[in-house]
Amino acid sequence: MKVIALSQHQFGLNLDLLAAMFRLRRRVFRDRLDWTVSVTGDLELDVYDALNPTYLVLVSAKREVVGCVRLLPTTGPTMLADTFPQLLAGLSPPRNNRILESSRFCVDTRLADQLAGNGLNRATFMLFAAMIESLGMLDADSIVTVTDTRMERILRRAGWPLERLAPPQRIGQTMALAGFLHGSRETLSSMYRQAGVEGPVLSRPEAIQTAA
Repeated sequence: MKVIALSQHQFGLNLDLLAAMFRLRRRVFRDRLDWTVSVTGDLELDVYDALNPTYLVLVSAKREVVGCVRLLPTTGPTMLADTFPQLLAGLSPPRNNRILESSRFCVDTRLADQLAGNGLNRATFMLFAAMIESLGMLDADSIVTVTDTRMERILRRAGWPLERLAPPQRIGQTMALAGFLHGSRETLSSMYRQAGVEGPVLSRPEAIQTAA
């Protein structure tokens, strides 16, 4: 497995990966978790997908999409500021070119059946490592995210605890919350170790463009 970073100028060369990613998001967020999300056919997309995000896409050797996460700068519209501001409990939303927002983290457990440390899936650690690596690639220091308490527990078990901005609140059927994830060399080394890799997992956009 490897993680590919896709930004706008790689989208046209990787339409198969993008379509598979949106189908995975539909299966996870609409069909399995029953979140209230925008669906078109078998694809899950929302307004934030139109803002030129960077996608981290975990792919198998057969080019199957195993997992993904979306990254956006916090200097523009974000889910936390514009869709779920109630999770800030009156705080101002992060607006800084050194802070990214992550969203739509998911793994296809049908394709990712290798367990790693703490009983978590190896693919989960691969994506966590890629998120930390992406901080350097995108010139950022930290990540803010809107998630649920289930994912907060996974992050804690993985050794990458969420720094809560406010207590969780119920949104629909989900106990949702917002918080920061900070990258460090120690945390990244731990993700590598638990993923069973020796070094970087993220393919840079320049390498993707050249290979294509």
